[in-house]
Amino acid sequence: MTNKNKNQATKVVTGEVRFSYLHVFQPHAIEEGQQEKYSVALLIPKSDKKTLTKIKNAVEAAKVAGQSSKFGGKIPPNLKTPLRDGDAERPDQEEYKGMYFLNANSTNKPGLVDANVDPIMDSTELYSGCYGRASVNFYAYNVSGNRGIACGLNNLQKLRDGDTLGGRSRAEDDFDAVEVEEDFEEDDFLS
Repeated sequence: MTNKNKNQATKVVTGEVRFSYLHVFQPHAIEEGQQEKYSVALLIPKSDKKTLTKIKNAVEAAKVAGQSSKFGGKIPPNLKTPLRDGDAERPDQEEYKGMYFLNANSTNKPGLVDANVDPIMDSTELYSGCYGRASVNFYAYNVSGNRGIACGLNNLQKLRDGDTLGGRSRAEDDFDAVEVEEDFEEDDFLS
């Protein structure tokens, strides 16, 4: 028996993307007073036509799905959509060059797995800058006159490491192994 999920048209599993602004172990609020959410910015290579087509199709399906429930029976012409151009909007950030990006978030903690689909429990294993795939879902919103399509975060799969974004480095990269002298005697210290 197959489980037919009614949101299949609005769900996308991406090809390889890069994770940025990753907050998936603890929820995070962008501004004080906002609801804390799990979130990630997905950097999608402009050359990944397959993922971009799936996203565009899912956004269109979300528009149709929200037509009666969120948009009063008619799809507004100027809806905000989640897919943005990194070259145009983030020209000062090297990692956004040649990329589209979208921000995905959820109030529920996403599932986090590695390339073997084993759960990732250690927050140092999944970080801003590594590469992976994302399962996301697109949906319509209409809040205080703001109407558009948003991107919900379902799950992440880490595929490989990458340079850390945001200036943080790993301890393994900062230090070399050091030989420690063993002839230190505790008695000398106490005398």
